[in-house]
Amino acid sequence: MGITASAVKELRDKTNAGMMDCKEALVASDGDFEKAIEYLRKKGLSAATKRSSRAAKDGVIASYIHMQGKIGVMVEVNCETDFVAKTEGFGALARDIAMHIAASNPTYLAEEDVPQAVLESEKEIYKTQALDEGKPEKIVDRIIEGKLKKFYEEVCLLNQKFIKDTDITVGTLVQNTIATTGENIIVRRFARFQLGEEI
Repeated sequence: MGITASAVKELRDKTNAGMMDCKEALVASDGDFEKAIEYLRKKGLSAATKRSSRAAKDGVIASYIHMQGKIGVMVEVNCETDFVAKTEGFGALARDIAMHIAASNPTYLAEEDVPQAVLESEKEIYKTQALDEGKPEKIVDRIIEGKLKKFYEEVCLLNQKFIKDTDITVGTLVQNTIATTGENIIVRRFARFQLGEEI
């Protein structure tokens, strides 16, 4: 079946994927829009890991103010080109992340940002708890590993369950957007302010 230019454009507007990718997806899915979107996501996710080494120096700084000015967040989200930075989907991603930060109050961006001293302290606490509960020494390391995973899910932005869809993490949300835009996307940094909090 012939794929019209308007159908390709419509799919591009919805997904921010490249024109040729959109045409290929529509051809592969016989013009079915939902299947074409799924095709692009599958293709994009496998390519997302390849893109992670590409420089992401464009992007936006998004902000979110909550509770009539009681909580404020600024987050920098980077992509590779000005074209993607200006798309509605990319702007929505940055705003969603800012809103998530306001609600979930992460301490760190990613696992590698947690200071070693904090990790060692957490591990020591988990070990003491496990031994105090009479757990056998040989499974203590597994218990510590499980509790650390939970710790990361609580304090690291990219490991937290996304507030608008708790089936995915913020990291997965970013990966999904990489899949649809075809560009590397990085959450660079964030700041969260709460009125009256200790400085």
